[in-house]
Amino acid sequence: MTASVPSHGDAGIMAGIKGRCPRCGEGHLFAGFIDLAPRCDACGLDYSFADSGDGPAVFIMLIAGAIVVGTALIIDANYEPPLWLLGAIFFTAYSDCLARSFATA
Repeated sequence: MTASVPSHGDAGIMAGIKGRCPRCGEGHLFAGFIDLAPRCDACGLDYSFADSGDGPAVFIMLIAGAIVVGTALIIDANYEPPLWLLGAIFFTAYSDCLARSFATA
């Protein structure tokens, strides 16, 4: 089946934001938290043309890192805990964030 992505940009962008098929706007785009589905459930569009590579994993790691480092800086500025305690707490928190994000993939 030859797939054509719609030329009307706004509908395709909204479908992507909602996680729907860029052609029909109905089927799911993702199979998991960061995994792309092999094809659309509704129209059968093959998603193999959209290889995301490591993009979703890097995106999740950057967001988790920004949250953890920002929180560590705020806690360090307000409470001044020992450096070893700050490192232990936030290394554990960051590792947990990454483990949870990849476990749902």
